[in-house]
Amino acid sequence: MANGAPVCGPISTFSRVRILHLVQTRSDRTIGELCEATGLHPNTVREHLQRLVEGGYVIQATEHRTTRGRPRTLYSAATGTPDASSPIARDKAKAAAERGDLLRRVLPTSASALGRDATYQLDALIEHLEESGFEPVVDDEQLTVDLSPCPHAAGRAEDRPMLCSVHLGLMQGVLTAAGGPLAAAAVRTSALPADCTVQLRLTEMTAA
Repeated sequence: MANGAPVCGPISTFSRVRILHLVQTRSDRTIGELCEATGLHPNTVREHLQRLVEGGYVIQATEHRTTRGRPRTLYSAATGTPDASSPIARDKAKAAAERGDLLRRVLPTSASALGRDATYQLDALIEHLEESGFEPVVDDEQLTVDLSPCPHAAGRAEDRPMLCSVHLGLMQGVLTAAGGPLAAAAVRTSALPADCTVQLRLTEMTAA
C-alpha cells in the first residue's frame, strides 16, 4: 500500500502474477510452457505453483496420454466451476462463513438484503483480500469493494492491466467457490493509481 504495508498472498510477487495470468488465460499449462513464457527456472515455477495450489488458486491434474511416456502435470486456474474447482478453496470459503456467523452473533448488525449465500460469499472475499494485503470496504447496496489505496500503486503503470485482470480473476474464483449470486464484474478505471474499486454484480438468474 501507499503506507508501506507489504503485498501478501497469491499476488505477492510479480513472477507469481505472471504465472497466474498465464493459467487464467489458458488452462492445462505445463511447467515447460510456464518457464518459457516467464523466463523463470523450473524449480522457481514449481515453488510458485505449489504455493498457489496450497492457497486454492490453482489446480493441478495429470495429463491423459494416448502414447508412451510419463504423463505431465497440468496446471489451470481454480475458477470454482465444476471442471476447475479447488477443494482447498471450498474449505476456505466454508471456514470464512463460519467465522462470519460467529462475528455476526457477537456483534449483531442489520441484515443484508443480499441474503445468506451472498453474505457468505462476501465473508470469503473479504478474508481473501485481507490475506492479500488489502483493506476492503464493502458496500453491499452499491455492490462495490473499495480497495484503496492499492498495494500495487507504486508499480509500473504498464503492469497494472495484468495485475487488475489477475486479481479480478482471483476474486471471481473465490466468489464462485463460496457459491452464491455475486460475481466480480470489473475493476473501475481511475486517473489515480492508488484508487481501486471493484464492481460486483448479481447474476442474471438472481436478478431475474
